[in-house]
Amino acid sequence: MPVQLHHIVVDAHDLPALARFWTQALGWKVLSQRENEIVIGTDQNAPIGMCFMPVTGPKTVKNRVHLDLTSSAADRDQEIDRLLALGARRVDIGQTGAESWTVLADPEGNEFCVVRPKETLIG
Repeated sequence: MPVQLHHIVVDAHDLPALARFWTQALGWKVLSQRENEIVIGTDQNAPIGMCFMPVTGPKTVKNRVHLDLTSSAADRDQEIDRLLALGARRVDIGQTGAESWTVLADPEGNEFCVVRPKETLIG
């Protein structure tokens, strides 16, 4: 059997705050919490979760890996507004404005995108 994705690990300065942002953003919950690790997911049997681990150094460059989130086409702008209200911010990484995604960053600067649903994309 090939390996399977287990956790997406995110470095964080404030583990509880960043885990809280992502649980609220995704509608997930905290599955385990230790001094140096917080794991979130849909439930204990979820195939994939997010794990927050402590770091001391600052984030200095654009992420080499990022998350793409999506919602229904009708809810997309509302979801972007909701994420901004939770503490996300808009990020300019050179977009032209014609993209099918909006680039945001979580409260610690980790970029992620909110993409249009597949059914709205042409080609």
